[in-house]
Amino acid sequence: MADPNPLADRGRSLEEDYFRKRDRELVERMRAAAAADEARKQLGSLTGLEGADVEELRTLGFTPDTISLLPIVPLLQVAWAEGGVSSEERTLILELARTRGIGEGSAADAQLTRWLSEAPPAAVFAGATRLVNAMIDAPGSATGGLRREDLLDYCERVAAASGGFLGMKRISAEERALITTISQDLKKN
Repeated sequence: MADPNPLADRGRSLEEDYFRKRDRELVERMRAAAAADEARKQLGSLTGLEGADVEELRTLGFTPDTISLLPIVPLLQVAWAEGGVSSEERTLILELARTRGIGEGSAADAQLTRWLSEAPPAAVFAGATRLVNAMIDAPGSATGGLRREDLLDYCERVAAASGGFLGMKRISAEERALITTISQDLKKN
């Protein structure tokens, strides 16, 4: 015998739909949490960093696919020191990126292209040098043998790439001050 109350059937149906939706949301949250945990582990493995440093990388927007950009951020900072990236600076940074294994069409390449057109957020610049410094010191990091001296040399090359009139004052005062700050930050352990 059928239930004589169609409103009760409708109520049960709505209740079941509600709980199915909640179950799907819970499963999705669990998947997202598992993916975030896996990304943390991968970032830690690639950088040699742990804990708060890995969280800072994630907060700054780095992923396992884009972490190879971290050592290039100080160069970007120097390039943006005067308010824009010249074509010469862009070319030099892209050449360096290719030698560091950032392939055309990769997620890291897409992010780098965006950062060459639009400056990274100030927080990325603020945290990058400290994190690169920690990464250089970390065993098994993805710096590919990059040394502090190499990074400073690259910064100098980027600063000199488009500077100067008739070869004089090739590095601007803004760029020189920034390179000095980066150098001091890299010496902190």
